[in-house]
Amino acid sequence: MKVRTEQLASHLKREQNSLPVYLVTGDEPLLCGESVDLIRGHLREQGFTERDVMHIDASFNWDRLLESANALSLFAERKVIELRLGGYKLNRSASDLLQRYLADPAPDNTLLIIADRLERNTKQSAWFKTVEQKGVVVEVWPVEPDQLPQWLAQRAASQGLELEPDALALLADRIEGNLLAARQELDKLALLHPNQRLSADEVAQAVSDSSRFDIFALTDAALQGQIKRARHILQVLRQEGNDATIVLWALARDLRLIFRVTQALSEGQPFDPLCQRERIWGKRKQIIRQACSRLPTDRLEVLLQQAALADLMIKGQAPGDPWLTLEQMTLQLAGCATPWEEGYERG
Repeated sequence: MKVRTEQLASHLKREQNSLPVYLVTGDEPLLCGESVDLIRGHLREQGFTERDVMHIDASFNWDRLLESANALSLFAERKVIELRLGGYKLNRSASDLLQRYLADPAPDNTLLIIADRLERNTKQSAWFKTVEQKGVVVEVWPVEPDQLPQWLAQRAASQGLELEPDALALLADRIEGNLLAARQELDKLALLHPNQRLSADEVAQAVSDSSRFDIFALTDAALQGQIKRARHILQVLRQEGNDATIVLWALARDLRLIFRVTQALSEGQPFDPLCQRERIWGKRKQIIRQACSRLPTDRLEVLLQQAALADLMIKGQAPGDPWLTLEQMTLQLAGCATPWEEGYERG
């Protein structure tokens, strides 16, 4: 069955027994993360105290899934097997194995599948339909601009805050749809003004407008080949204590966008309808068009791989400094073959 993000908590409360599989898919990091956390918490209450995390890529051996499902644990009776697909598309053999497993799932195991936004053809695939039949599918969609003030009001109320209409409009304008940034700002407001009704002036004094603006100024500068400016913005973001997750989200979001548009253009699709489909408006259309003509597909693929590596670093699942990887991604996106070439100072 499909369950909306806002319905997930109540659905899990009504659920008498755990299901064999849960799938969370979407490109909105905050809502995806919170949905996954709700499911994990629900499963812990059901006695699933062990977790086996598997990162799926082209080299992944799907027999690991069966081995994990059949393995006896010394520490727990019930286990969550977490499959992190990212943007990986299951091939025929992987799809068949997953369907075979779900035809007779191990009773003391539950699959938790986490994926980027799935394309329409993937949602028509046999494995997706099996997951939908056997378990719960949570499709996470971005909060649309006209829905953002209401979302902010509900989120603020859950933290004991009431924001006047002008304050909501101001906050929505400052964060422009970045829900991770919205959470940070609302957390800050809740600490500074607990259980209060806030005006636009009070919000303006407390909320920094640099987070969302600089992050998207970063991606715009990189896409326009402004190497020196992009590097400077990234340094400021780090110095001001911004979360590396938000920076990665912005870079990865535009990388995936350019990759989709580049592929569609190579198939002969016209640019303007693509912009409507991908919600590219105003000055961004020219920025994206130039980036698509400048960045070859193989470089975009490498950058997406770097984004996946940075994600693992941020989560502590791979060694290295995520900010260094973010710098490499930014400079290569802006036109440097490597971060250390002479082009480094061009901008």
